[in-house]
Amino acid sequence: MTTPEVWLRGPVAAIPPILQPVAHALIAAREDIEATAPATPLDRLWASRGGAAAAGYHVLHMTGALDRLFTYARGEQLNDVQKAELEFERQPHPEMDGRVLSGLLAAGVEAALSQLRDTDTERMFDPRAVGRAGLPSTVLGILFHAAEHTTRHTGQFITTLKLIQA
Repeated sequence: MTTPEVWLRGPVAAIPPILQPVAHALIAAREDIEATAPATPLDRLWASRGGAAAAGYHVLHMTGALDRLFTYARGEQLNDVQKAELEFERQPHPEMDGRVLSGLLAAGVEAALSQLRDTDTERMFDPRAVGRAGLPSTVLGILFHAAEHTTRHTGQFITTLKLIQA
């Protein structure tokens, strides 16, 4: 029998019920990347077709975006290192193989899960400002977006690899 999808395995320990879907999505993304990235040859990982981003970009970007979005969820603004990471993500990094990328995402997901465990559920609808423009959201809105953003880029990673291999 195969392992059920993450959301069908039951609650993630110490994560508040309202945040279980966020945790499930992040764990599923981590598992999908761990199952694919380490065995992906470097030339496929950083290849690009038709102006589309390389598969490796998607892993770097989802890792950095998780950190940035969870920073906003805490009510903080980005620091200089986080801003520099944005530019770093946009560049190809053929020195980073799939094991390195997978490890970066795993660490990012663990940090996010730790923050979810510490999130006060009484503050879910507290307003939060996002980005330089201070666009309006809430704690829950940002955490939900972080989950769907990570899931979207996981799909793009997998699809990009299939297109490059074809």
